[in-house]
Amino acid sequence: MSTDRQAEAATADAEDPAGSQADPDGPETDPADAADPDGAQPADEAGTADTADPGGAQPEGGAGTADTADPGGAQPEGGAGTADTADPDGAQPADEAGTADTADPGGAQPEAHAADADGLGGGSGAEPPVSGRGGVGESPAGPTPEADAADAGDSAGAQDGPEADPATGEDTAGAGAEPAAGGGLSEAQAELAAQKIERERIARRKAEREGPVEAGAKLSGKAADLLAAVRAVESGAKPSAAYFDDAPAAPRKAAPAPPAPRPAAPAPAAAPAAPSADAVDGVRAVLARGGAPESLAGPVAAALGDGAAQELSENPWRLLAVPAVRPTQADGFARALLGAGAGPGDERRTAVLVGWLLAQAGLKGHTALEAAVLEKALAQYGVPDPAEALEQSIAEASVLVFHEPLGPPVEEGEEQPVRILVGLEGAAMAEESLADGLARLAGTFGGPADWEQAAAAAPDRSSAELIRAVAGHGLVTHTGGEAARAEPLALAAAARELGLRVCVAAHAPGGADSVTMAELLSGQEGPGRDADGQFALDLLVVLDAPQLDVESAAALVEGVADGARLVLSGDPAVLGSAGAGRVFADVLAARTCPQLVSRTPDPGPVGELVSGVGIGELNQVDAPGKEVVIVPVQDAGEAVHRAVQLVAESVPRAFGIPADSVQVITPGHGGSAGTRALNAALKERLNPGPGRFGGFDPGDRVVHVPSPGRALPARVVSADAEGLHLDRAGVRIVVPKDLVESQVRHGWAITAHQAVGARWPAVVVVLPGDAAQALSRDWVYTAFGRAERHLSVVHGVDQALPRAVAEVLPKPRTTRLTGLLKTLAAAGEQPEP
Repeated sequence: MSTDRQAEAATADAEDPAGSQADPDGPETDPADAADPDGAQPADEAGTADTADPGGAQPEGGAGTADTADPGGAQPEGGAGTADTADPDGAQPADEAGTADTADPGGAQPEAHAADADGLGGGSGAEPPVSGRGGVGESPAGPTPEADAADAGDSAGAQDGPEADPATGEDTAGAGAEPAAGGGLSEAQAELAAQKIERERIARRKAEREGPVEAGAKLSGKAADLLAAVRAVESGAKPSAAYFDDAPAAPRKAAPAPPAPRPAAPAPAAAPAAPSADAVDGVRAVLARGGAPESLAGPVAAALGDGAAQELSENPWRLLAVPAVRPTQADGFARALLGAGAGPGDERRTAVLVGWLLAQAGLKGHTALEAAVLEKALAQYGVPDPAEALEQSIAEASVLVFHEPLGPPVEEGEEQPVRILVGLEGAAMAEESLADGLARLAGTFGGPADWEQAAAAAPDRSSAELIRAVAGHGLVTHTGGEAARAEPLALAAAARELGLRVCVAAHAPGGADSVTMAELLSGQEGPGRDADGQFALDLLVVLDAPQLDVESAAALVEGVADGARLVLSGDPAVLGSAGAGRVFADVLAARTCPQLVSRTPDPGPVGELVSGVGIGELNQVDAPGKEVVIVPVQDAGEAVHRAVQLVAESVPRAFGIPADSVQVITPGHGGSAGTRALNAALKERLNPGPGRFGGFDPGDRVVHVPSPGRALPARVVSADAEGLHLDRAGVRIVVPKDLVESQVRHGWAITAHQAVGARWPAVVVVLPGDAAQALSRDWVYTAFGRAERHLSVVHGVDQALPRAVAEVLPKPRTTRLTGLLKTLAAAGEQPEP
């Protein structure tokens, strides 16, 4: 997918920091639902972050996909317009001669055939974009946050968004505090500990900065004018999703900032302790007085600490610290505790609401929001004077404000145009720390080695170019499709031959030569760390770089010592990270380091199809071996039936690929053809059983989500009082009984965000009619690109598919990294030794 034509498209995207990353959150209608990192997309849980973009094209009622190939051989029931289908098993109907070998994903009909397959299905393949979710990719949210709170954790993501999806998002935070069965730290605990270390380091760095952010005084001058510009918000404003997704244009060159000293990396810290029983009991009593469910006692105590009961009594809106809670629910709780005094303009309410809205924006991928955007969101929640509420939060330093210059520097005495960004400390400071760390690595890489000899021995031209770039630079980016992954691996092999210490880190579990990013950061795998907490390596190669969020990237870069080299490699066309930020796209847009574009295209009909999608073209490809097959369906029920038939019968019979190696991908979790419905049907066919342990039986194919943004394939082995026993790539793990519901889902069918970073011999992409608004170019590119040998598309969205590929681009994210990197480059900053 990295042909020269695509390389040009990728370069153009890199120049546009607002558009190169996909936003795992979809559009939301209520700011309370902004918690879905995937956005108002159908509930999609990408390893918790998997969201489809509901802002996509609407299906048109029109000619469908009559001339399609069906690997299953069975024609859609009641399909008057599906005569021209191809059967990979080889048995063609008499009147289908000449059409068996043609797969047309775009739905274009040959002129010789008038029959059309009705692509508008009546089923609900994706959850409606009406309510938010609780997860970073596609949103797993259901009709209401309360009814589907379990699904909010799924979005880490990934993908889905900020809603509470028990599979990935909201509950994962609480789950991380639970001790792992068998003693020691669980994966979630280790990640939380690593994040705590990074936050402490950032706090120290903030204190040492020579130019602290001005947050202790009222705004004045141009800043005040800009803050007040949107005080008059018309009634019936757009939903908060629109605010979060309408990212302002990226600033041009910003004024140089003074360098900040880089503190030593802190020593590992213990995982946060679980709340005490007394703290939980105290919170439970307060919740009872306000009529709130007692089940919230544990999460509230974990979020607010031992003083949670008193804090909640004094400020009932602190209940929003629990991911599944929404402002309307917190308002009702406050009225029950405080009576008539709990009004929409209460300072306690507005202070909490500002932080909550920024947190929801973070789940949707933003690291900051423009002040005007945040004011509109506050107005939507009934805050009488949004500008004053925001100004008060800035004055109290509960949020940070940044004035980013717009345009070139002006003459002395003139007023510099700026945009005002507001953000929470964690993501904002992580972004600055990351920019400093990348600038440090770019200027301190190690001495020479015999790189030229290694380049001469490289297997291809692209690999040789990458080796030469790394020879002369400490920070290098590399872009390309799935086939191009061989190039950074060739670099790693060459570096090992030169005697260098090398580590390859990927988003998802891969081969024996790589570790996952989570394992590297937690210390479970990869090189050890020295006394300063830095990795013992000379070269770090990061695959799947688009999946890096700003906080994990900051922790990663901080662990790379001076003199070491860092290579960020990935496909910029795939869905973006489940967490806040668009690190890879921002680094590409900054153009402050060498950028290598692979010349290695992905092979075969699938590679040709996906390459076209990457540049906005859904082409008909020549698939003589039925590598790409389109299966038209009329409704969601038929979509589920055909998907099961493909997995269990047609693909294994036609291609010799076992059912366990066929992966189903669909836009959302809910609806009649979402992951829940598909997994139920696939389990009944492939591994029927009573589901005696939380709906699972031995042999079930599942996805384990130990923390937001991570979706790890596994298989159920057994269950006992200790929990659910899983086999994950040969490693036995135990998920405690109380975490099974929030961390484990059936895995025959998953969302595209959950699939990022992995590939299967065969993939069945299910697109029911009601999934049309969930589709976007990056979603289609990611889903189709997961197939190695065979791709079947169960097609019920008619012309919405080609329209999404051509017109529906990834949601922009508001970030500051590109501007920070350009500022450091312009200032020629050299890090202190």
